Amino acid sequence: MQTLALAALLCLAQAPPAPPTAAPAPAPTSAAAPVPDASLSYFSESFPFAWDRVIPLSVNVDGLKVSSIFFNRRVLQPGFFNILKGAEFGTRAQVEVTNTAKYPRIPGFAVAVLDKDGKLLGVASGGTKVGTIKPGETETFDLNFTQVKERLPKGDRFLLAIELRN
Repeated sequence: MQTLALAALLCLAQAPPAPPTAAPAPAPTSAAAPVPDASLSYFSESFPFAWDRVIPLSVNVDGLKVSSIFFNRRVLQPGFFNILKGAEFGTRAQVEVTNTAKYPRIPGFAVAVLDKDGKLLGVASGGTKVGTIKPGETETFDLNFTQVKERLPKGDRFLLAIELRN
């Protein structure tokens, strides 16, 4: 009996356990560091749209001159592969550029086509995958529209964005 009483006294004499401490508040997360704009040249503007007709442009982004854009569906013309004549091979925006700078350029392009109500009809993007556009070179880029593209001929305006990588 004394043993039980002693055990009870020991239990009562012990200091109550410390209340659980709240977990330390997580350090506030900082937003992702902004990407410095100094390393990239950038251009974005809206233009009137035309389907299956060359649209002349006069855009210059740090020596990369965009002279035209052309929206259409790729169709195989008559020739050697007459079996495929008239076959459709995608919808594109074809952008012609010339590097008028003294240094090579690595461009990326994005195009969005909108109808007269401002609704998005399709988006395409592309650019150099390997290599650069050397000074004095003219190059044509095919930007592919995939999945959402059937209403493109009804476009009213298009947005063109150009980003140069260093």
